Amino acid sequence: MLSSADRALVDGVLARQLRPLAKTITLIESRRDDHQARAHAVLEALLPHTGGAMRVGISGVPGVGKSTFIEALGLYLIEQGLRVAVLAVDPSSTLTGGSILGDKTRMELLSQNPAAFIRPSPSAGSLGGVAEKTRETLLVCEAAGFDVVIVETVGVGQSETAVSNMTDIFCLLQLPNAGDDLQGIKKGIIELADLVVVNKADIDLAAATRAQAQLKTALHMLRPASPNWSPPVLTLSALQKNGIAEFWATVCDYRAAMSRSGEFDAKRRHQAQAWMWDLIDAGLRARFRSHPQVRAELPVLTAAVERGDTTPAAAALRLLQHLN
Repeated sequence: MLSSADRALVDGVLARQLRPLAKTITLIESRRDDHQARAHAVLEALLPHTGGAMRVGISGVPGVGKSTFIEALGLYLIEQGLRVAVLAVDPSSTLTGGSILGDKTRMELLSQNPAAFIRPSPSAGSLGGVAEKTRETLLVCEAAGFDVVIVETVGVGQSETAVSNMTDIFCLLQLPNAGDDLQGIKKGIIELADLVVVNKADIDLAAATRAQAQLKTALHMLRPASPNWSPPVLTLSALQKNGIAEFWATVCDYRAAMSRSGEFDAKRRHQAQAWMWDLIDAGLRARFRSHPQVRAELPVLTAAVERGDTTPAAAALRLLQHLN
């Protein structure tokens, strides 16, 4: 049963009002237990209204121009009559835990457009290049009627693969002169890409074309994730807004191909199941740490492991036995 305040959030999101949308996301991101209970109830109420957006994941190394590209893409999509939400994940300091959250300043024109919504969130130590509540936030944006939801990862390198498990298409941005085809063939993030883009082609077109050819060669040596789609490699200039229309046409081609084969819906079903298991793992870890006997013995065993008095395996086994 929703409270009147939570019912107002749900109604506001469904009415496409930005203030209730932002307040709902803040509620979802809160770590307070009472806020989490409310957030679950709000999400359950919004769930029937989700699933209508195209979910686009954008990744790439720092300096590749992700924010510039997303702004150019967002403005293009709005010109086509679409509403765009951007979930931008900023890295959090391992020392202070703080984040700059400056993505709105890097997407000045897009942030001022009434058909766009940009939500920066701290990674807060979450692995995979996304924030802990990115999946939930994505669903809320869909319920608010956005046609395209773009998830921009923190840009830390080969490890940010979680975004591919929550989006329909995973796009990897690369730089010209960033390495030869041996660099491109590195497994991990490259083999998960559904579309590869060489950005900043305006700086050195010859280098961008060369990088495109090298990446195509590298991708041919990897097994495609789908028999119905071979990841293409495009060149563009986000700064000059050249190639944006071709990029979106390729995204639409991907969706059409995956929909015809039934893989589009199957991928979403698999992602929902994987999300459930992620939540189960997180919940079990939290319950383990809150177990009275574990909390009492953990500092002692941690110190023993650090001193070398016991092995990590023996300490872990002893703690896990408290759950029997």
